[in-house]
Amino acid sequence: MLDVVFDMETGDPDDFLTLLLLAGHPRVRLKGVTVVPGSAAQVGVVRHGLRALGRDDVRVGAGNLDHAKDVVSLWHYRALGDVAPSRDAEDAAALLGELCDEDTTLVSGGPLTNVKRAIASTNLTIGRLVVQGGFAGEGVVPAGRQLDKFRGRTTCPSFNLNGDPTAVFAMLAHDGVKHRRFVSKNVCHGVVYDAAMHARFAEHARRDSTRTIHKLMELYLRGRPEGKMFHDPLAACCAIDPGIGTWAEVELYREHGEWGSRPRPGSGTWIITGYDHERFVATLLE
Repeated sequence: MLDVVFDMETGDPDDFLTLLLLAGHPRVRLKGVTVVPGSAAQVGVVRHGLRALGRDDVRVGAGNLDHAKDVVSLWHYRALGDVAPSRDAEDAAALLGELCDEDTTLVSGGPLTNVKRAIASTNLTIGRLVVQGGFAGEGVVPAGRQLDKFRGRTTCPSFNLNGDPTAVFAMLAHDGVKHRRFVSKNVCHGVVYDAAMHARFAEHARRDSTRTIHKLMELYLRGRPEGKMFHDPLAACCAIDPGIGTWAEVELYREHGEWGSRPRPGSGTWIITGYDHERFVATLLE
């Protein structure tokens, strides 16, 4: 079993679906969930998802229960109904410091603010950190693998990393993070939950979590039949099975508000340059 902590946000359906995936996956022991920025509305949504799968045992941490905004997308309430806010959460930084160790994988689907706070306030050790975000382009991703919209580019904005750039550099400089993987745009923007994926879920979903994902995506596809990019589920599956991805060892950098990467052997930081679609789907539906 893989010990996992999930650091998430709720501005997009991806993270909630990834929460369900990790909470119900047979190869994952989900020890905790931390939420950024961590409003009471966000905690209510996370608690709702865990409760639906009978996972009230999972500890939940919040960055700021008194955050001025709910920071929950309308999709969550349309799909889940009127979910009440909750203040049933521990301090996110303290929880990360307690639950993470050299045998734990931390999956990050949002800005790394909670990780930054944990680095500053605890002796944070993470065996593997898998982050959805960043960019690998020209010079790292072979031309034949570059998506058309990113072709020839070396840098690109990254929503999660730009949510707190200082946190990214604090994490990269922290010796307690032993191994870092970034699941970036030149791959994840080509991964879509569409009608074909929906049909495979309908046929092969056997767990409560995958059946719930199928039900929620049924509602999503009614309004957007073109489908949904599946960024965070790809990152989670790469945490469960790194062999899904093809990886390059790099250093990350930021220029003019955009992120890039360049080859750097020995850095301990890896970024995805390609993926095995069938192995990804198999891990999703396992």
